[in-house]
Amino acid sequence: MWNSNLMFNREGKLLLNHRKIVPTWAEMLTWARGDGSTLSVVDTEIGRIGVLICGENTNPLARFSLLAQGEEMHIATYPPAWPFSRQVKNQYDLSEAIKIRTTAHSFEGKVFTIAASVALDKYTIDILEDGFKGSKEILESVQPPVSLAIDPSGKVIAGPLIGDEGILIVDVDLSKIIEQKEIHDILGYYNRFDIFKLELNKKPQRPLWIDE
Repeated sequence: MWNSNLMFNREGKLLLNHRKIVPTWAEMLTWARGDGSTLSVVDTEIGRIGVLICGENTNPLARFSLLAQGEEMHIATYPPAWPFSRQVKNQYDLSEAIKIRTTAHSFEGKVFTIAASVALDKYTIDILEDGFKGSKEILESVQPPVSLAIDPSGKVIAGPLIGDEGILIVDVDLSKIIEQKEIHDILGYYNRFDIFKLELNKKPQRPLWIDE
């Protein structure tokens, strides 16, 4: 099983099935590792879009691999909560982590970034409490996730929507990408490809290859 994001066009056609390349922490109990075959940018009528899941947005090489494929808009998806510890006072600040990652990717890559987070409602918390006593106290103590949109300069242009369900609507002007890349273009003049080299292996990792 994989932690995956599916990207569809407006006609309902599946454009991308991205599998998280490395499960994070306790996710390793459930999810398998993805591979480079799904680290792709998709051409759409509104621009070139890439997606990474949760902690992948902390991986500089994963992010750069999408930027180098011409990413113009980036989608970063996050869970409804991240209870890192059973100690109520020692929790991971998911809210701040999302803001930092989203802003960093936009500012460094000069792209629009949309952070889309899942909401955690009382009904779900109660179900989890029935299965594991103490879950409610922990889940109510963690920082909620944040949904927001950032422009290529690092400015918030929609949100933040914190912890609740809702819809954020924002107009995107792709010409702003060009303006910001005149300052720093890490995919062009503001890099040294004679010094740095990134190789992306897009070959699927299969248990069996059959030659026919």
